[in-house]
Amino acid sequence: MTKYLAFEAEEHNGPPGQGTPMRGSYDKGVVIMDLAPIAAAWQPRLLGLLRIVTALLLLQHGTAKLFGFPHVAMFDNLQLLSLSGIAGVLELVGGILLLLGIFTRPVAFILSGEMAFAYFLVHAQKSFFPILNQGELAVLYCFVFLYLAVAGGGAWSFTRDELTPPSI
Repeated sequence: MTKYLAFEAEEHNGPPGQGTPMRGSYDKGVVIMDLAPIAAAWQPRLLGLLRIVTALLLLQHGTAKLFGFPHVAMFDNLQLLSLSGIAGVLELVGGILLLLGIFTRPVAFILSGEMAFAYFLVHAQKSFFPILNQGELAVLYCFVFLYLAVAGGGAWSFTRDELTPPSI
C-alpha cells in the first residue's frame, strides 16, 4: 500500500516527477508526493541509526556497572557474579556487538529477554505502572531489542552476509 502526501504547489520549474517522487498536476496547484521511495531508501539507514544509538545508550549501563564510568553510586560495591553484575556483562558485550552490527538478531533477542527479566524482577514489584516503578526504560529497551531481533541491524553492520534474511 502506497502512502501519499498532498500539498499545495507554489512553483515548479520542470516536468512533473523529474528527480523527485512527486506526481500530479502542477498547473492545478496540487502535488501528490509518493513516500514509498523515500521510505525504502531511508529505512535501512534509520534502522542502523536506531541500532547504533540504542547500543551506545546500553553501553553506558554496562560500563557504569563494571567499570564505574560514568559513576553511579548504586553500583559502587557490585559483585561480578550477582544478577546486576551478569546484567552488566550482557550490556557491555551486547552493546559492543550491537554497535558493530555483529550477530544483531541473536544478541538483540537475548538483550530483549534481559530487559523483560529486569522489568519483572526489579521494577514490577514496586507498582503495576511503569511510570511509578521507574521501569519505562526497561520496557522500551525490551521492545526496541525485540524489533531489532526481527528486523536485523540495518545499514552500517559489519555482518551483512547472504545467509542472513534482509532487513524489513
